[in-house]
Amino acid sequence: MSDVQAWIKETVTSNPVVLFMKGTAQFPQCGFSGRAIQLLKANGAENIVTVNVLEDPTVRQGIKDYSNWPTIPQLYVNGEFVGGSDIMNEMSDSGELKTLLTA
Repeated sequence: MSDVQAWIKETVTSNPVVLFMKGTAQFPQCGFSGRAIQLLKANGAENIVTVNVLEDPTVRQGIKDYSNWPTIPQLYVNGEFVGGSDIMNEMSDSGELKTLLTA
């Protein structure tokens, strides 16, 4: 396991809610990342850890390899990959996201 993969694993397993995104929660750099933050907040997520993949190309590629998922943002809850903004949107509509985040 590479250093970046080890760092990603440590990050997602030691924090309850982690969002790998473009930009920051205060200043998202793409619409999908902005929507993901809105969905998390609307569904009761607290203490969200965000990782700005634009700051480090090795993390940007590393998270895609780690999850085997080609797009950013990527949400992890309790160490498990949940999905991107489309999946988060569907889960929010069905109530699943709130249940997952507040369990």
